[in-house]
Amino acid sequence: MVNKVRVYGKAQNRTALGIMHAYMVMYPQATMEDLQKAFPNELNPDSGVKINFVRAGEKGTDANWDGFFQKDDELLTMGDGTKVAVVKMWTKPSFERLVSHAAQYGIEVAQFEEAEGGGKKGSFRLEYLNGYVPPKKEDLKPVVVPAKKKSMAWLWILLGLIAAAVIIFLLMRSCQPKEPETIVVRDTVVQTQEVIVEVHDTLYVQQLAEIEEHFNAAEFKKGKADLSRDAEFVLHDLAKLMKQYPEMKLRISGHTSAEGDAKVNQKLSEARAQAAVTFLVEHEGVEADRLEAAGFGSSKPKNADDPMAPENRRTEFEIIK
Repeated sequence: MVNKVRVYGKAQNRTALGIMHAYMVMYPQATMEDLQKAFPNELNPDSGVKINFVRAGEKGTDANWDGFFQKDDELLTMGDGTKVAVVKMWTKPSFERLVSHAAQYGIEVAQFEEAEGGGKKGSFRLEYLNGYVPPKKEDLKPVVVPAKKKSMAWLWILLGLIAAAVIIFLLMRSCQPKEPETIVVRDTVVQTQEVIVEVHDTLYVQQLAEIEEHFNAAEFKKGKADLSRDAEFVLHDLAKLMKQYPEMKLRISGHTSAEGDAKVNQKLSEARAQAAVTFLVEHEGVEADRLEAAGFGSSKPKNADDPMAPENRRTEFEIIK
């Protein structure tokens, strides 16, 4: 029968940590490089941190930020003795990818247990299936990471770009009077540069929209303006985007549904927007003059047909032109 380990967790990120520990139980001789190949960073592209593992306590790295599990009993011990910290941030899509990916190593995940069940709150536990017994050091075998199939998608993209460039060039020649060859070449370069700028701006907006969606998924507690840990993780991602594009300026606006007192909702929406701005300035180092906070209460519902609808309770990130 196939050796298997089942992971029971109390929460999403703790279960992800349990998956990594299960892997090290089954492959205790693995190095950090083996671990990175087994669980590549692209499994978790929509989190606030773009890397799944760091050497614990390594100075000058994200290991010193609270986005990684850092307690002694949370760290992974590699086959060469290296201590490795696992990222805490796993959105629902990333976590589902991780669970599906882990199955190829004989690791399966049970449904989340109730917090009051066995073990500490927020912990995880492992169960060995099919009579599996973790290997002894003298019986260890090399770690095998399934080889990835090489994709030819890049070739088709390249051919498509070349074809598009040829079509644009021919259209330009047919629409303009015949000019010296050197002028035509210069005009073609200018047009190509404009296309690159347009794609760049589109990507800029898409990234901001994804961050806004993740921030709203990390809901505020009812009637409160305190940021949750998940919300702080998303704002960390937003800060990275703003540092990547220093020309970006944002208006962060809070909105509520029509439920409750209008004056209370107005103050609450202002406080939530200001909490996000304050965190970005004081904890992430974003310049204060690049941010605005605004609250609109229930005056601008997303669903005007139902002022009480949950989707009206939201925070929006708007680029200031």
